[in-house]
Amino acid sequence: MSTVATSVERVPDSDRWERADLLLGMDADPARSNIFGVYEKKPEIARDGIRPRQFGQQIIERLGGKRIHPAWVVPGGVSEPLTELNRDAILSAIPEALAIAERTLEWFKGITEGFREEIASFGNFPTLFMGIVKKDGGLTFYDGGIRIVNSAGEVTANGLDPADYQEYIGEKNESWTYLKSPYYMPEGYPDGIYRVGPLARMNVADRCGTPRADQELAEFHELQRTAVLSSFHYHHARLIEILYCVERMKQLLTDPEILSKHVRAVAGPNCEEGVGCCEAPRGTLMHHYKIDGQGLVRWANMIIATGHNNMAMNRGILQFAKHFVRGEKLTPGMLNRVEALIRAYDPCLSCSTHAFGEMPLIAELYNSAGELLDQARKPG
Repeated sequence: MSTVATSVERVPDSDRWERADLLLGMDADPARSNIFGVYEKKPEIARDGIRPRQFGQQIIERLGGKRIHPAWVVPGGVSEPLTELNRDAILSAIPEALAIAERTLEWFKGITEGFREEIASFGNFPTLFMGIVKKDGGLTFYDGGIRIVNSAGEVTANGLDPADYQEYIGEKNESWTYLKSPYYMPEGYPDGIYRVGPLARMNVADRCGTPRADQELAEFHELQRTAVLSSFHYHHARLIEILYCVERMKQLLTDPEILSKHVRAVAGPNCEEGVGCCEAPRGTLMHHYKIDGQGLVRWANMIIATGHNNMAMNRGILQFAKHFVRGEKLTPGMLNRVEALIRAYDPCLSCSTHAFGEMPLIAELYNSAGELLDQARKPG
Protein backbone atom coordinates (compact mmCIF):
# COMPACT_ATOMS: atom_id res chain seq x y z
CA MET A 1 0.00 0.00 0.00
CA SER A 2 1.43 3.35 -1.04
CA THR A 3 0.52 6.54 0.78
CA VAL A 4 0.85 9.91 -0.90
CA ALA A 5 -0.38 13.15 0.66
CA THR A 6 -0.04 16.54 -0.97
CA SER A 7 -1.77 19.87 -0.47
CA VAL A 8 -1.36 23.55 -1.21
CA GLU A 9 -1.63 25.73 1.89
CA ARG A 10 -4.14 28.45 1.02
CA VAL A 11 -6.37 31.01 2.59
CA PRO A 12 -9.97 29.79 3.00
CA ASP A 13 -12.62 32.21 1.74
CA SER A 14 -15.59 30.88 3.62
CA ASP A 15 -16.88 33.80 5.69
CA ARG A 16 -18.58 35.84 2.98
CA TRP A 17 -22.15 34.97 3.97
CA GLU A 18 -21.41 34.45 7.66
CA ARG A 19 -20.57 38.15 7.92
CA ALA A 20 -24.16 38.94 6.91
CA ASP A 21 -25.50 36.60 9.61
CA LEU A 22 -23.22 38.02 12.28
CA LEU A 23 -23.45 41.70 11.35
CA LEU A 24 -27.11 41.99 10.33
CA GLY A 25 -28.50 39.28 12.60
CA MET A 26 -30.03 35.87 11.99
CA ASP A 27 -33.53 37.38 11.68
CA ALA A 28 -32.60 40.05 9.13
CA ASP A 29 -34.57 40.48 5.91
CA PRO A 30 -33.33 37.73 3.56
CA ALA A 31 -33.20 40.30 0.73
CA ARG A 32 -30.51 42.20 2.68
CA SER A 33 -28.57 39.23 4.06
CA ASN A 34 -25.82 39.41 1.48
CA ILE A 35 -22.66 41.31 0.70
CA PHE A 36 -24.67 44.37 -0.40
CA GLY A 37 -26.46 44.51 2.94
CA VAL A 38 -23.15 44.23 4.74
CA TYR A 39 -21.63 46.97 2.58
CA GLU A 40 -24.58 49.27 3.29
CA LYS A 41 -24.16 48.93 7.06
CA LYS A 42 -20.39 48.45 7.42
CA PRO A 43 -18.49 49.03 4.16
CA GLU A 44 -15.12 48.43 5.83
CA ILE A 45 -16.22 44.96 6.98
CA ALA A 46 -17.52 44.17 3.50
CA ARG A 47 -14.17 45.15 2.00
CA ASP A 48 -12.35 43.03 4.57
CA GLY A 49 -14.55 40.12 3.51
CA ILE A 50 -13.74 40.50 -0.17
CA ARG A 51 -10.03 41.28 -0.03
CA PRO A 52 -8.81 37.92 1.42
CA ARG A 53 -10.62 36.09 -1.36
CA GLN A 54 -9.00 38.38 -3.92
CA PHE A 55 -5.64 37.82 -2.23
CA GLY A 56 -6.02 34.04 -2.50
CA GLN A 57 -7.24 34.18 -6.09
CA GLN A 58 -4.31 36.34 -7.14
CA ILE A 59 -1.89 33.84 -5.57
CA ILE A 60 -3.54 30.99 -7.47
CA GLU A 61 -3.24 32.98 -10.69
CA ARG A 62 0.47 33.71 -10.10
CA LEU A 63 1.17 30.05 -9.38
CA GLY A 64 -1.07 28.37 -11.94
CA GLY A 65 -1.65 30.95 -14.65
CA LYS A 66 -5.39 31.40 -14.03
CA ARG A 67 -7.68 31.78 -11.06
CA ILE A 68 -10.29 29.12 -11.79
CA HIS A 69 -9.27 25.45 -12.10
CA PRO A 70 -5.57 25.98 -12.92
CA ALA A 71 -3.68 22.92 -14.14
CA TRP A 72 -0.61 23.71 -12.03
CA VAL A 73 -0.74 20.78 -9.62
CA VAL A 74 0.14 17.63 -11.57
CA PRO A 75 1.20 14.06 -10.73
CA GLY A 76 4.63 14.27 -9.14
CA GLY A 77 4.46 17.90 -8.04
CA VAL A 78 3.68 21.10 -9.96
CA SER A 79 4.13 22.07 -13.58
CA GLU A 80 6.15 25.29 -13.12
CA PRO A 81 8.44 26.65 -10.38
CA LEU A 82 7.71 29.90 -8.58
CA THR A 83 9.47 32.87 -10.12
CA GLU A 84 11.23 35.58 -8.15
CA LEU A 85 8.84 38.17 -9.59
CA ASN A 86 5.76 36.29 -8.41
CA ARG A 87 7.37 35.53 -5.04
CA ASP A 88 7.98 39.23 -4.42
CA ALA A 89 4.48 40.18 -5.58
CA ILE A 90 2.88 37.73 -3.14
CA LEU A 91 5.14 38.88 -0.31
CA SER A 92 4.16 42.50 -0.91
CA ALA A 93 0.47 41.64 -0.36
CA ILE A 94 0.99 39.76 2.90
CA PRO A 95 1.00 42.76 5.31
CA GLU A 96 -2.52 43.75 4.22
CA ALA A 97 -3.77 40.15 4.42
CA LEU A 98 -2.30 39.78 7.88
CA ALA A 99 -3.87 43.03 9.07
CA ILE A 100 -7.30 41.95 7.78
CA ALA A 101 -7.00 38.56 9.50
CA GLU A 102 -6.13 40.19 12.82
CA ARG A 103 -8.88 42.83 12.50
CA THR A 104 -11.50 40.25 11.67
CA LEU A 105 -10.50 38.01 14.57
CA GLU A 106 -10.83 40.89 17.01
CA TRP A 107 -14.18 41.88 15.48
CA PHE A 108 -15.52 38.33 15.70
CA LYS A 109 -14.47 37.87 19.32
CA GLY A 110 -16.19 41.16 20.12
CA ILE A 111 -19.61 40.18 18.74
CA THR A 112 -19.96 36.60 19.99
CA GLU A 113 -21.63 37.69 23.23
CA GLY A 114 -24.67 38.64 21.16
CA PHE A 115 -25.01 35.08 19.85
CA ARG A 116 -25.07 33.12 23.11
CA GLU A 117 -28.32 31.38 22.14
CA GLU A 118 -26.88 30.27 18.80
CA ILE A 119 -23.61 29.15 20.39
CA ALA A 120 -25.57 27.03 22.86
CA SER A 121 -27.68 25.29 20.20
CA PHE A 122 -25.68 25.23 16.94
CA GLY A 123 -24.29 21.71 16.98
CA ASN A 124 -23.30 22.01 20.63
CA PHE A 125 -23.02 18.40 21.77
CA PRO A 126 -20.28 15.85 22.55
CA THR A 127 -18.54 14.22 19.57
CA LEU A 128 -15.10 13.05 18.65
CA PHE A 129 -12.85 15.33 16.59
CA MET A 130 -10.45 14.13 13.90
CA GLY A 131 -7.57 15.76 12.05
CA ILE A 132 -3.99 15.35 10.85
CA VAL A 133 -1.19 16.51 13.15
CA LYS A 134 2.59 16.47 13.01
CA LYS A 135 4.54 14.02 15.16
CA ASP A 136 4.90 16.73 17.80
CA GLY A 137 1.17 17.46 17.76
CA GLY A 138 1.44 20.62 15.69
CA LEU A 139 -1.08 21.79 13.10
CA THR A 140 -0.47 20.56 9.58
CA PHE A 141 -2.49 20.13 6.41
CA TYR A 142 -0.59 17.12 5.10
CA ASP A 143 2.24 14.69 5.86
CA GLY A 144 1.20 13.66 9.35
CA GLY A 145 -0.81 11.10 11.28
CA ILE A 146 -4.49 11.06 12.20
CA ARG A 147 -5.30 12.17 15.74
CA ILE A 148 -8.68 11.74 17.39
CA VAL A 149 -9.73 13.54 20.57
CA ASN A 150 -12.93 13.08 22.55
CA SER A 151 -15.34 15.73 23.80
CA ALA A 152 -13.28 16.12 26.98
CA GLY A 153 -10.29 17.08 24.85
CA GLU A 154 -8.46 13.84 25.61
CA VAL A 155 -6.46 12.12 22.87
CA THR A 156 -8.08 8.74 22.19
CA ALA A 157 -5.99 7.81 19.13
CA ASN A 158 -2.80 9.29 17.74
CA GLY A 159 -0.53 8.64 14.80
CA LEU A 160 -3.08 6.58 12.88
CA ASP A 161 -1.90 5.85 9.36
CA PRO A 162 -4.29 7.35 6.77
CA ALA A 163 -3.53 4.36 4.53
CA ASP A 164 -5.26 2.16 7.11
CA TYR A 165 -8.42 4.29 7.31
CA GLN A 166 -10.67 1.30 6.61
CA GLU A 167 -9.51 -0.25 9.89
CA TYR A 168 -10.87 2.60 12.02
CA ILE A 169 -13.45 4.45 9.89
CA GLY A 170 -16.70 2.75 8.95
CA GLU A 171 -19.20 4.09 6.40
CA LYS A 172 -22.87 3.52 7.23
CA ASN A 173 -25.58 3.58 4.57
CA GLU A 174 -28.96 5.02 5.56
CA SER A 175 -32.14 4.63 3.52
CA TRP A 176 -33.06 8.33 3.70
CA THR A 177 -29.89 9.78 2.15
CA TYR A 178 -27.42 9.06 -0.63
CA LEU A 179 -24.54 10.38 1.51
CA LYS A 180 -22.79 7.83 3.70
CA SER A 181 -22.34 8.42 7.43
CA PRO A 182 -18.71 7.77 8.43
CA TYR A 183 -18.03 6.86 12.07
CA TYR A 184 -15.09 5.89 14.28
CA MET A 185 -15.31 2.10 14.38
CA PRO A 186 -13.96 1.52 17.95
CA GLU A 187 -16.95 3.53 19.26
CA GLY A 188 -19.49 1.89 16.95
CA TYR A 189 -22.42 3.46 15.12
CA PRO A 190 -23.76 6.05 15.88
CA ASP A 191 -21.65 6.67 19.01
CA GLY A 192 -18.56 7.03 16.82
CA ILE A 193 -19.79 10.36 15.44
CA TYR A 194 -16.95 12.80 14.83
CA ARG A 195 -16.27 16.17 13.24
CA VAL A 196 -13.51 17.40 10.94
CA GLY A 197 -12.48 20.82 9.61
CA PRO A 198 -11.21 23.99 11.30
CA LEU A 199 -12.95 23.35 14.63
CA ALA A 200 -11.59 19.80 14.75
CA ARG A 201 -8.09 20.92 13.73
CA MET A 202 -8.00 23.49 16.53
CA ASN A 203 -9.22 20.85 18.99
CA VAL A 204 -6.67 18.20 17.99
CA ALA A 205 -3.62 20.45 17.52
CA ASP A 206 -1.33 21.37 20.41
CA ARG A 207 0.06 24.36 18.52
CA CYS A 208 -0.06 26.04 15.10
CA GLY A 209 3.61 26.87 14.69
CA THR A 210 3.47 30.61 13.98
CA PRO A 211 3.59 33.36 16.65
CA ARG A 212 0.20 35.08 16.28
CA ALA A 213 -1.74 31.93 15.46
CA ASP A 214 -0.27 30.16 18.51
CA GLN A 215 -1.38 33.06 20.67
CA GLU A 216 -4.92 32.88 19.27
CA LEU A 217 -5.04 29.08 19.58
CA ALA A 218 -4.13 29.31 23.27
CA GLU A 219 -6.97 31.78 23.75
CA PHE A 220 -9.32 29.52 21.76
CA HIS A 221 -8.54 26.58 24.05
CA GLU A 222 -9.66 28.72 26.99
CA LEU A 223 -13.23 28.91 25.65
CA GLN A 224 -13.98 25.58 27.33
CA ARG A 225 -12.13 23.32 29.74
CA THR A 226 -12.98 20.46 27.41
CA ALA A 227 -12.80 20.41 23.63
CA VAL A 228 -14.63 23.38 22.09
CA LEU A 229 -17.93 21.77 21.13
CA SER A 230 -20.26 24.32 19.51
CA SER A 231 -20.17 24.33 15.71
CA PHE A 232 -20.70 28.09 15.91
CA HIS A 233 -16.98 28.23 16.75
CA TYR A 234 -16.05 26.87 13.32
CA HIS A 235 -15.94 30.57 12.38
CA HIS A 236 -13.48 31.39 15.15
CA ALA A 237 -11.31 28.37 14.29
CA ARG A 238 -11.35 29.26 10.58
CA LEU A 239 -10.16 32.78 11.32
CA ILE A 240 -7.25 31.41 13.34
CA GLU A 241 -6.37 29.19 10.39
CA ILE A 242 -6.46 32.16 8.02
CA LEU A 243 -4.06 33.99 10.32
CA TYR A 244 -1.82 30.92 10.43
CA CYS A 245 -1.90 30.52 6.64
CA VAL A 246 -0.77 34.10 6.06
CA GLU A 247 2.00 33.82 8.65
CA ARG A 248 3.11 30.46 7.26
CA MET A 249 3.02 31.79 3.72
CA LYS A 250 5.50 34.49 4.68
CA GLN A 251 7.78 31.88 6.26
CA LEU A 252 7.71 29.74 3.12
CA LEU A 253 8.23 32.65 0.73
CA THR A 254 11.31 33.87 2.61
CA ASP A 255 12.93 30.42 2.40
CA PRO A 256 15.45 30.41 -0.50
CA GLU A 257 14.30 26.90 -1.47
CA ILE A 258 10.92 28.31 -2.51
CA LEU A 259 12.50 29.28 -5.87
CA SER A 260 13.92 25.81 -6.52
CA LYS A 261 13.53 24.53 -10.07
CA HIS A 262 13.10 20.95 -8.87
CA VAL A 263 9.33 20.92 -8.54
CA ARG A 264 8.26 17.67 -10.18
CA ALA A 265 9.16 14.00 -10.14
CA VAL A 266 8.20 12.08 -13.26
CA ALA A 267 7.37 8.36 -13.08
CA GLY A 268 4.95 5.83 -14.49
CA PRO A 269 2.58 3.60 -12.53
CA ASN A 270 4.63 1.92 -9.81
CA CYS A 271 1.94 0.73 -7.41
CA GLU A 272 -1.53 -0.64 -8.06
CA GLU A 273 -3.12 0.91 -4.97
CA GLY A 274 -2.71 4.15 -3.05
CA VAL A 275 -4.34 6.28 -0.37
CA GLY A 276 -3.96 10.04 -0.21
CA CYS A 277 -4.99 12.12 2.80
CA CYS A 278 -4.75 15.85 3.48
CA GLU A 279 -6.50 18.57 5.41
CA ALA A 280 -8.55 20.52 2.87
CA PRO A 281 -10.06 23.83 4.07
CA ARG A 282 -13.34 22.07 4.91
CA GLY A 283 -11.74 19.11 6.65
CA THR A 284 -9.95 15.80 6.27
CA LEU A 285 -9.97 14.55 2.69
CA MET A 286 -9.32 10.88 1.91
CA HIS A 287 -8.89 9.43 -1.59
CA HIS A 288 -8.31 5.72 -2.19
CA TYR A 289 -7.56 4.43 -5.71
CA LYS A 290 -6.75 1.12 -7.40
CA ILE A 291 -5.30 1.18 -10.92
CA ASP A 292 -4.36 -1.28 -13.62
CA GLY A 293 -1.03 -1.68 -15.41
CA GLN A 294 -1.83 1.19 -17.78
CA GLY A 295 -2.56 3.58 -14.94
CA LEU A 296 -6.34 3.57 -15.46
CA VAL A 297 -8.40 3.89 -12.29
CA ARG A 298 -10.44 0.73 -11.78
CA TRP A 299 -11.77 1.37 -8.26
CA ALA A 300 -12.06 4.43 -6.05
CA ASN A 301 -13.37 5.45 -2.69
CA MET A 302 -13.44 9.01 -1.36
CA ILE A 303 -14.43 10.36 2.02
CA ILE A 304 -14.71 14.12 1.74
CA ALA A 305 -15.15 16.60 4.58
CA THR A 306 -18.91 16.96 4.07
CA GLY A 307 -19.18 13.17 4.37
CA HIS A 308 -17.13 13.06 7.57
CA ASN A 309 -19.38 15.78 9.05
CA ASN A 310 -22.65 14.31 7.77
CA MET A 311 -23.80 12.83 11.07
CA ALA A 312 -22.83 15.96 13.02
CA MET A 313 -24.66 18.27 10.61
CA ASN A 314 -27.83 16.20 10.81
CA ARG A 315 -27.67 16.02 14.58
CA GLY A 316 -27.05 19.76 14.70
CA ILE A 317 -30.16 20.47 12.64
CA LEU A 318 -32.19 18.31 15.05
CA GLN A 319 -30.80 20.23 18.02
CA PHE A 320 -31.50 23.54 16.30
CA ALA A 321 -35.06 22.56 15.35
CA LYS A 322 -35.91 21.58 18.91
CA HIS A 323 -34.70 24.94 20.16
CA PHE A 324 -35.73 27.45 17.48
CA VAL A 325 -38.75 26.00 15.66
CA ARG A 326 -41.83 26.98 17.63
CA GLY A 327 -45.50 27.03 16.73
CA GLU A 328 -47.00 25.80 13.48
CA LYS A 329 -45.31 28.18 11.03
CA LEU A 330 -41.79 28.34 9.65
CA THR A 331 -40.24 31.81 9.57
CA PRO A 332 -37.37 33.21 7.46
CA GLY A 333 -35.27 33.46 10.64
CA MET A 334 -35.73 29.74 11.30
CA LEU A 335 -34.68 28.85 7.76
CA ASN A 336 -31.70 31.19 7.89
CA ARG A 337 -30.51 29.53 11.09
CA VAL A 338 -30.66 26.15 9.38
CA GLU A 339 -28.50 27.53 6.58
CA ALA A 340 -26.20 29.28 9.07
CA LEU A 341 -25.63 26.00 10.89
CA ILE A 342 -24.71 24.20 7.67
CA ARG A 343 -22.58 27.11 6.48
CA ALA A 344 -20.56 26.86 9.69
CA TYR A 345 -19.16 23.61 8.29
CA ASP A 346 -18.61 25.34 4.93
CA PRO A 347 -19.60 22.44 2.66
CA CYS A 348 -20.24 24.83 -0.25
CA LEU A 349 -22.45 22.28 -1.97
CA SER A 350 -23.39 24.64 -4.80
CA CYS A 351 -19.69 25.12 -5.60
CA SER A 352 -18.71 21.46 -5.36
CA THR A 353 -21.58 20.42 -7.64
CA HIS A 354 -21.34 23.51 -9.87
CA ALA A 355 -25.04 24.20 -9.38
CA PHE A 356 -26.27 27.01 -11.60
CA GLY A 357 -29.10 29.27 -10.53
CA GLU A 358 -31.13 28.14 -7.54
CA MET A 359 -30.31 25.37 -5.12
CA PRO A 360 -33.41 25.62 -2.89
CA LEU A 361 -33.69 24.76 0.75
CA ILE A 362 -37.02 23.05 1.37
CA ALA A 363 -38.19 22.74 4.97
CA GLU A 364 -41.28 20.86 6.10
CA LEU A 365 -42.84 21.04 9.55
CA TYR A 366 -44.83 18.05 10.86
CA ASN A 367 -46.67 17.49 14.12
CA SER A 368 -46.37 14.40 16.29
CA ALA A 369 -49.17 12.72 14.31
CA GLY A 370 -47.17 13.04 11.09
CA GLU A 371 -49.42 15.76 9.65
CA LEU A 372 -47.79 18.47 7.49
CA LEU A 373 -48.24 21.84 9.21
CA ASP A 374 -46.16 24.09 7.01
CA GLN A 375 -43.70 24.08 4.15
CA ALA A 376 -41.19 26.77 3.25
CA ARG A 377 -38.83 27.05 0.32
CA LYS A 378 -35.80 29.33 0.21
CA PRO A 379 -33.85 29.65 -3.05
CA GLY A 380 -30.08 29.26 -2.77
